[in-house]
Amino acid sequence: MKRSILVLGLLALIEFQVDAQRLRISDDQRYIVYSDGRPFFWLGDTAWELFHRTTREEADFYLKNRAEKGFNVIQAVVLAELDGLRVPNSYGETPFDGIDPAKINEGYFEHVDYVIDKANELGMYIGLLPTWGDKFNRSRGIGPVIFNSNNAYEYGKFLGKRYKGKNIIWIMGGDRNPTGEGHMQIVRQMVKGIKDETGRMQLFTYHPQGGSNSAMWFHNDEWLDFNMFQSGHGEVNNQNYKITNHIYNLPKTKPVLDGEPCYEDHPVNWKEENGWFDEFDSRRAGWWSMLAGACGHTYGNHNVWQMWLTGRNSVLAARTLWKASVDYPGAFQAGYMRSFFEALDWQKLVPKPDLVKNGPNTNGREILAAIASDHTFVVAYSPYGMNFSLDLGMLSADRLVASWYNPRNNNYVNLGELQKGDDISFDPPADPQRGNDWVLLVKCK
Repeated sequence: MKRSILVLGLLALIEFQVDAQRLRISDDQRYIVYSDGRPFFWLGDTAWELFHRTTREEADFYLKNRAEKGFNVIQAVVLAELDGLRVPNSYGETPFDGIDPAKINEGYFEHVDYVIDKANELGMYIGLLPTWGDKFNRSRGIGPVIFNSNNAYEYGKFLGKRYKGKNIIWIMGGDRNPTGEGHMQIVRQMVKGIKDETGRMQLFTYHPQGGSNSAMWFHNDEWLDFNMFQSGHGEVNNQNYKITNHIYNLPKTKPVLDGEPCYEDHPVNWKEENGWFDEFDSRRAGWWSMLAGACGHTYGNHNVWQMWLTGRNSVLAARTLWKASVDYPGAFQAGYMRSFFEALDWQKLVPKPDLVKNGPNTNGREILAAIASDHTFVVAYSPYGMNFSLDLGMLSADRLVASWYNPRNNNYVNLGELQKGDDISFDPPADPQRGNDWVLLVKCK
């Protein structure tokens, strides 16, 4: 009898642990939580070619590297962008027999299985794109178009049945916008196929092309659990926080995040003569978006997404081997950002830009602020380390403690106690300049 009770207890514990890894949307519809209610801070990395261009040993190396840095979502594509239907993976396998999605090649999907299992083993979720968008909308790219509403449903069922027990977040789209009802129907049917196998066990979103967001087509669709946008790689000082805040304020509230900001080491506007985005551009995109209401953020490195190696075609001027690029400074700093927010009740933050007084608001120097919904702390971000004032009159205590946080190295500078006031001035450390960004944290004592 005691042995039976012990076995049942162990089974219940295992079931709880598995269930605790499931994700759902918070009750206020603002962020993602585990099934037990703990907040889930999305920190993603774009590894679009992970299934297509790595061996198992290389996938192990990459995933271990990302787990150590604090990433918990890896965005990867089953049917890859770089001629993923016809160019074999590292083991000589293509996804299908020919290009017919009804003719599954088990050898290819065994490698996908391995990578997903390894990511899950390391505590990470796979943000799984069933296909790159050129397979249903070849407005650009290699293609070919292979999906219609009928075979999209069957392909979705195949994926749903295969991966319903895994820690997966489904990302539809794949850098393409639907340009008509036909494309939208393909997306919806693929979703339906997956959900007919998985039910509500896994979350769904949509990855559009640069300058677009999922709410433009699918915000009112029940299957879309949270919104994703791509601020993209086209301009310096891209004010991605404006898109975050626009979606944050839409009727029928859903969480939002930037699923593809400017990549570290990506040529600006795709042209080498314009220079290259660096860790500051990448870092600022994350902090701006978080203080505008995001539920997390995705980082990217231009060399890593395509798993670039010598001898491979360099897409848009990739110039550094991917195994070296995984340790670019922006990747570490993305993890620092997660650690900063997770030390707080970050899910309580509400965008409050009007708290900022006498601060710059143009040319990439914009200072953003957010306040906890219970008025117990404020976070403000100064990208250039320029002086500003904050209205702290809304905080719930008269005695406050403040500190500067350095997002470049994960260190704090203690400022000591403050008295609550409507217009308190702050002077970040060092001289104002590009990349001397600082985060101000003010908490009730």
